[in-house]
Amino acid sequence: MKLSRIVCVIVTFLLLGINGRIAQADQLNLAIMEDMRGAVKKYAPLIEYLNNKGIQVSLIEVPTYPIAAKTFASGKIDAMFSGSGIAGTMMIKGVANPLVRPLSKEGISTYSAIILAPKGSPKFTGSADYFTGKNVIFTSLASAGEFYFYSIPNIASVNAIKLPVPSHGYGIEALAHGGGQIAIVKNRVWDKMKDKYPHLEAVGEGKGEYPDNTLIVSSKTNKETIAKLARALLTLKDDNSPQTQSVRDQMDIQGYIKTTTGDFKDTFEILKKGGVDQSFNFAFK
Repeated sequence: MKLSRIVCVIVTFLLLGINGRIAQADQLNLAIMEDMRGAVKKYAPLIEYLNNKGIQVSLIEVPTYPIAAKTFASGKIDAMFSGSGIAGTMMIKGVANPLVRPLSKEGISTYSAIILAPKGSPKFTGSADYFTGKNVIFTSLASAGEFYFYSIPNIASVNAIKLPVPSHGYGIEALAHGGGQIAIVKNRVWDKMKDKYPHLEAVGEGKGEYPDNTLIVSSKTNKETIAKLARALLTLKDDNSPQTQSVRDQMDIQGYIKTTTGDFKDTFEILKKGGVDQSFNFAFK
């Protein structure tokens, strides 16, 4: 009798352990990093959608790109909507893989770097000498920012004053109010803000196209959860139910599209030109 009770207790604990792992597989710590304010409100419809799909999401808002990078690398985050520069860096370091990225209502899913200056400024020559003696604003650890700046050949040899900011929007505002002479920013952010600052103009642009706001997943995240997450997000594009239509409308997207390391060709190019490798510690000397 006692033996049967002991066996029963052991089996119960084993089942609880198995069920716990299954439940845990559908828990997701999701980080968001946005250029503009109101990120949590923007993602609320998507979080509700995923919760209804059986994926319980804990949303983590990270205020800056460097904090996002270090938090993700520490293993505290399962997945993150990320700028191309940090996503590419995580892939180079072997700690993340790309999953999906949003497709805008206009059919856009990539962006590029653009160089801004006050109207009438000289055009960007493509040479590092262009930045000599200038105050240069850029977003830290952004492909259309700091990573682009350091990918320019011989940039380390010029006497430029570097002014890092937490986001592209802040960078444009800083330039508009005289906080610098040049800003390197994301072209999509400039497209939304340029009417507000007619005294600024684009004086140059990068040639690369970078995946926009890709969802990267940690290499440690449960594979079944990743597959379930991918199905839920990819289904969003073609599902015409009232809920999914509402999510698309509120987030101003058509849906999500599959994203692979091959989509990061241009991102990897500037990262490697800037010296990013597996030992990169999220800061330039």
